[in-house]
Amino acid sequence: MRPDALLLDFGGVVFETTKRPDGIARFAERVRTELARGGFERTHAELVEVISGGQRALKDWKNSESRRLSPTELDPRTIVTEYLFSPLPAAERELLAGSAGTLLAELTSTVSDHRVRPGIPELLALARELGVKVGIVSNAHSGRSHRTLIAANGLAAAFDVQAYSDEVGLRKPHPGFIEFTARALGTTAARCWYVGDTLDRDVVAGRRSGVGAVVLIRHHRTDTPPYPVAETADAVFDTPEGLIPLLRDARPRPQAAPTDATPSKPLTPSEPTAPWTATRPSALLLDHGGVLVVSRPDEDARRAFAADLAAGLRRAGYAVSDAAAAAAVADGRARQKAWKNRPDADDREVDPGMFWVDFVGPSLEHAGAGVREWLRAESWALMLGYARSKSRAELRSGVRGLLELAHAEGIPVAVVSNTVCGRAVREELAGFGIEHLVGAHVYSDELGWRKPSPRPVEAALTALDADPATAWFVGDKPHRDVAAARSASVGTSVLVRGGAFRGEPADGPAPDLVVDEVDHLLDLLRTTLHPTSESE
Repeated sequence: MRPDALLLDFGGVVFETTKRPDGIARFAERVRTELARGGFERTHAELVEVISGGQRALKDWKNSESRRLSPTELDPRTIVTEYLFSPLPAAERELLAGSAGTLLAELTSTVSDHRVRPGIPELLALARELGVKVGIVSNAHSGRSHRTLIAANGLAAAFDVQAYSDEVGLRKPHPGFIEFTARALGTTAARCWYVGDTLDRDVVAGRRSGVGAVVLIRHHRTDTPPYPVAETADAVFDTPEGLIPLLRDARPRPQAAPTDATPSKPLTPSEPTAPWTATRPSALLLDHGGVLVVSRPDEDARRAFAADLAAGLRRAGYAVSDAAAAAAVADGRARQKAWKNRPDADDREVDPGMFWVDFVGPSLEHAGAGVREWLRAESWALMLGYARSKSRAELRSGVRGLLELAHAEGIPVAVVSNTVCGRAVREELAGFGIEHLVGAHVYSDELGWRKPSPRPVEAALTALDADPATAWFVGDKPHRDVAAARSASVGTSVLVRGGAFRGEPADGPAPDLVVDEVDHLLDLLRTTLHPTSESE
């Protein structure tokens, strides 16, 4: 019987992967550069040994997880701090954790070559011709990297949903991963074919979830599972080409709406210091919005994002207009604001799944029972697009000079920001040509905590191995930035006017200093570092 959907693994099915002999060495050099930005020196040989050991540990972990009944995925910070770089000191681990998502994406693309497997373009075209939806179900430590590879090979439009373990939180052979992706496409596992390349993960996951058929495509690990597996596939092919006639010849299924595709449950979601005297800072901790940049809304970009969201939903079978998508995003922003302002709120940050499923999702439930699953699967990619569309940023006067002076003087810099998407902030800094001047990145969506919690500030101080008492924190919100700095025992808190803060601080702890422009802070730092030359 023809399936409602084809669910494909990524590596081994859509792509053939080949290890690069120099992959680890190249990635080690990238990490060495990242550490050097924060003032840490490591030899290339040291890092090759550390990364190689981390890769072996992760391989062992993956094999052991495939033995479990309901395995879950590691988050990027845990992968970086407890597996890849656990032998390094805490400060270096924390610095790398601040760029965990970026590093894992680069690791994936650096250590292996990826080539589209024979038959995949034809298989995807046939599925589209027959009206069969197509989804990705992949164990991945960087879904971000996989999405990039799919887009770079011109395949993005062929997939109606992409579900990656690091973005969803489940790993195969967890049956819920396949069931989840089937619901995202408005159907059930029993009405799907699942196509993988491993026995212990893919075939077992397919059987546990009760898919209509399990297809095995041979690849590097197909015949060498880490332990014996009793489950077998319905069909085995050397390449995806073998699946094409099987799909073409499958009898069309009688048209009937699935009866057991039900919506998933929502995700569960100080006083001022003593009088201040300027001294050389151990580190500069800088907020992003209002300090490094000022932003203005971009309605054209927001409308374009809503149109892309609606198009993706329609491609997956959910009839959502551009206007309805825009209204749902606006509703989501309002629900997020209410969630943050609730009486019992703590300082935990909203993650992409919560925003898109719990906040935006209620306004799209009319489109179909599986819409929440689709939103969850695409939540990380959606959050990046949403963040890019919210506003257009301009670099504030004095920022480049401030960062260049700190770099020249050996003063480490961290960006510490409440944001829905740290990846978008990094992209923005790179676009302004200043990302290389930042030693550490701490973003609330990646850490899980937002200011005024001291945790983001403490993470930055740890990453830079900086003395809190002599660090400077620069923000634009008294009740968040100054409060977080005080709670983390930062010695100097500075407020900059022109962003969210324009008048005099009326709420929250008092800062040590208020400046109108970042230029003024640059002058102050220059004078503090070289008082004699400035006075002559």
